[in-house]
Amino acid sequence: MEKLHIPVLLSEVLASLTPKSGESYLDLTAGYGGHAKSILDVTQNYKDSVLVDRDEFAIKNLEQKFEGKEIELKHESFYNSVLQLIECGRTFDLILADFGVSSPQLDHGERGFSLKADGPLDMRMDRRQNLTASDIVNKWSERELAEIFVRYGEEKPGHAKLLAREIVHHRPINSTIELADLIKSKSKYSKTHPATRVFQAIRIVVNDELGEIEKTLPLLPKLLSKNGRLGLITFHSLEDRLVKDYFKEASSYGEESELKILTKKPLVAENQELVINPRSRSAKLRVAERI
Repeated sequence: MEKLHIPVLLSEVLASLTPKSGESYLDLTAGYGGHAKSILDVTQNYKDSVLVDRDEFAIKNLEQKFEGKEIELKHESFYNSVLQLIECGRTFDLILADFGVSSPQLDHGERGFSLKADGPLDMRMDRRQNLTASDIVNKWSERELAEIFVRYGEEKPGHAKLLAREIVHHRPINSTIELADLIKSKSKYSKTHPATRVFQAIRIVVNDELGEIEKTLPLLPKLLSKNGRLGLITFHSLEDRLVKDYFKEASSYGEESELKILTKKPLVAENQELVINPRSRSAKLRVAERI
């Protein structure tokens, strides 16, 4: 299972969060445990740490990875987990959230995230929820589709309208490859797959990704111990803008500020990591400290 997922910006996370022996750790998107294992190898404080993920496959992997360790795992969205932990009065010395989609989710066609491996139009990170990519592709109106392609996929409005019209015209669409091929046939050549933006938009809506982040950010200082460090990894401009704006606001009240920003500019992957893990090219890490 160790090869399933390469944690992005791992050296940057360790250098900026500076974990120390005995510190407590909260991972809000623990995934397949790459960041968590490296941090917990340093802190060795399992009983005061919590690993969260809404993907059942990630939770099963975490159970195996940390078998025999006294650590709490939460199969829940990070927003709901934050609310529960605040209610319990918990605080942590280190908090990390990696908002990206994991490699296993992208690579396994049956999850419905992949542009290359065929599968059902699913895209649910938590398969207990009802809304799927198929619901959006096959039931939403042409106007609604065009709007999310622009808003969440950052497609140009004219092209978004064209793609929405073609999708509605070719319904029902039953698989990821069928959708990807349709979009490709109506798009100009690009270095990245022409369907990347549309898939991103649908995935964001299915999982309410930006809503989860927006609701969670203002709550995080309540979970940080004094001088506790918070690291947030984003993968596209919509996520990064939310984090950047929140950090700026939370650090702008002088002595009454909740956070002090530790990274003037976001940390990005070095060339060595880009060679090993090309998916890290869009990753950005921002770090702040509880005042």
